[in-house]
Amino acid sequence: MKTSRHWPYAAAPLTAAFFSLIFIAQSLWIPMKAELAQWLIERSWQRILAGDEQARPWPWADTRPLGVLSVPGHDIRQMILEGNSGRNLAFGPVLVDGTEKGRDLVISGHRDTHFRFLQELQAGDRVQIQLQDNKQLYEVTQVEIIDSRWNELVIEPGTRRLSLVTCYPFDSLLAGGPLRYVVTALPADSAVRHP
Repeated sequence: MKTSRHWPYAAAPLTAAFFSLIFIAQSLWIPMKAELAQWLIERSWQRILAGDEQARPWPWADTRPLGVLSVPGHDIRQMILEGNSGRNLAFGPVLVDGTEKGRDLVISGHRDTHFRFLQELQAGDRVQIQLQDNKQLYEVTQVEIIDSRWNELVIEPGTRRLSLVTCYPFDSLLAGGPLRYVVTALPADSAVRHP
């Protein structure tokens, strides 16, 4: 039986191509999953508006849509989910636990999928939140970067405010980290911009 000494050299490009395809598939999976989830969640939201309070986006889901976040000036429309967990964040922005019944709303999302657009928001931009029973138009008043090791986001139940929070920097190769990008918005009829 005759074997070729060049076989390892011939297999190297095929091996590299194979692993490149795997890497590309993995990098596309999260954004594709996020988009598909938003479509399924949207269908669930329509069922909730029609009266099915417990409509779930898929049978085994442990979350359901609570509302819609819209930024008309940036062509953004995203479903807001209940349950502030990493698992739910993979499917869309979530309302932070404890703020769902109050007026001081905190919504968090991933910087590399749903909340990537936050870096484009500026003071004066309008954000609309539609919950099942009401809609509120907010105006962005402040954008800041905070270090979560030294600063806490304080929830004040009596305050009418919206805070959109994501990890920072947006182009970091590592997930997590202590920095947070925080967009603060007040009801449009009472917004006062901070420097």
